[in-house]
Formats: sequence, C-alpha cells, structure tokens
Amino acid sequence: MCARDARPGPGAAYHRRIASDPAPNDSPPDDRGRPPIRLFLADVDGTLVTKDKVLTDAAIDAVRSLRQAGILFALTSGRPPRGMEMLVDPLDIETPLASFNGGMTVARDLEIMQEHTLPEHLVHPLVDHMQSFDLDVWLYRGSDWYVPDPKGPHVDREAWTVKFEPKVMQDGIRGLTEGVVKLVGVNDDHDVIAKAAHAAAEKFGDHVTAAASQPYYLDVTHPKANKGEVVRYLAHCYKLAPEEIATIGDQPNDILMFDHSGLSIAMGNADPEAKEAAHQVTRSSEDEGFAYAVEHFVLPAAPA
Repeated sequence: MCARDARPGPGAAYHRRIASDPAPNDSPPDDRGRPPIRLFLADVDGTLVTKDKVLTDAAIDAVRSLRQAGILFALTSGRPPRGMEMLVDPLDIETPLASFNGGMTVARDLEIMQEHTLPEHLVHPLVDHMQSFDLDVWLYRGSDWYVPDPKGPHVDREAWTVKFEPKVMQDGIRGLTEGVVKLVGVNDDHDVIAKAAHAAAEKFGDHVTAAASQPYYLDVTHPKANKGEVVRYLAHCYKLAPEEIATIGDQPNDILMFDHSGLSIAMGNADPEAKEAAHQVTRSSEDEGFAYAVEHFVLPAAPA
C-alpha cells in the first residue's frame, strides 16, 4: 500500500482531451500500442453501487477478478471516509480511500494520509454564494457532517447512505470555518446546481473546485480536492503512468479523473457531459454496468 506520507509530485496543469481521442462508445477499446491497465479507480454512488446503494454480488465478483488479473482497485467518492468504510471489507480494499473527492485520503483503517481543506477566509463567501442560488448548505469538517436542518432535503437519505447522522448547526457556520474539507449545496433543480457551479468557478476561479457530484448536490472543495488529483496521487503512490490507470464514473466531477487516465468509462446512467468526456460507455448502475465495464473494457487491457 502507498506510504502514509506519500504525496504527489508537481505536475502540469489539467488539460481536457482533444478531439482526436477515442469517442465514447460501448465497443471494446483498441489497445494496440497502449500500456496495460494496472489500476482501476471507481466512483461509488451511481457507479459501483445501485441507486438504492446496493453493492451487488456481480460488482464484488468483478473486483475479485481485477485482483486475479493483477489490477489494483481503488475508490474515490464525495462521501466522507466513514461513508466509504462499509465497502472496505466486502471488496477487500487495500489501496487508499479518496474521500471528499480527494479532499481527504485515508488508509483502510481510516487513518488520514493527506488532507486538503478550504481556505478559511473563503468559507463564508462560498456559503453566501451557494445560498444566493437557494441551496441548502452542508459542511464537512474532520469526521463531522453539519446541516442547517435535520429535516432538510436529502438529509435522511444521505444519513442512510453514509451510515451516520449529521450534527445540526446551532448558529449557521459560526465557529465552523476552520478545517472545512467540503461544502455541499443541495437543491433538486439540476439547472440551478449547474448554474451555481458555473458561477462559483467564475467568481472563485482556481481557489476552489466546484462540480456536481449528484444532480442535486454541488460539491465545493479545495482546488486539489478533485478526482484528477486522485489519479495523480495514486499514480505517484504505485509508480504508474496515468495511461496505466482506468477510471469509471457518472457525474461531471468525474471528468477530471477521466482526463488523467488512459481508459475512462462513463456509466449508462451518467450525466451527458460525463459520457461525452469518456472513452467508453457501459451499462447503467441498475444493469450491472460496473461489472460489465470490468469484463468488457478493463480486463481485456490487463497485463499479459
């Protein structure tokens, strides 16, 4: 496993794929001239698990087949570490868990390996910005999750998903601005989430990463807390070239990891922007899309 003090080295700025790159489709990739895939990085919600948050037997078997083929398996998610813990034993995860979209990377025992927190002076302006779009704002700090209203939209569902309850803000974010790993804006209008994300990028520039993690969630994190940085971190840890890493996801916040991997796969239920950015498109999460992707796209590119 990666050393707990491992850090990715300096690298170039992110670049989107160019038009000559392979277009997304559901055919096996042409791997001629490409290095083999040695690590497969997966998003969790809408990708690895079903919409009801079920980890299927087929998905577990698919991860086992990766291990048998000599391919490392890793997870990244907008979830907090405790919200990923229930996946460790069924999948026998030994690689670092990149929670909060890479804002906090932890070992199997949840010991922190690295952490990227939002600059404290930006927390209030960010919250004000999100609230101006009528978003309920959640705050993640250390291992704690704070909400303004325990009966607010999606709180019960999120608590069921991550298997722990939030704390309730007593006076807004007063006293909570230090060490914030992630802010989440909640609104069931997908267009509002998209507009708020775009406006945050324009207003705060490269001081934050702002992207939808679900149609109803806007995640705002430190600029290095993104899934592209997760790919770089894992490549550094395991001494891999980015081309030796495959990625799979379903939301716009997965695009940066698509951009930095040799093989990118979008779920059949993915956001259109994510599908457009990927090399391949698999089936939906309700139709064993993760297992299908492993069998048809990743294993054929395994080391000989």
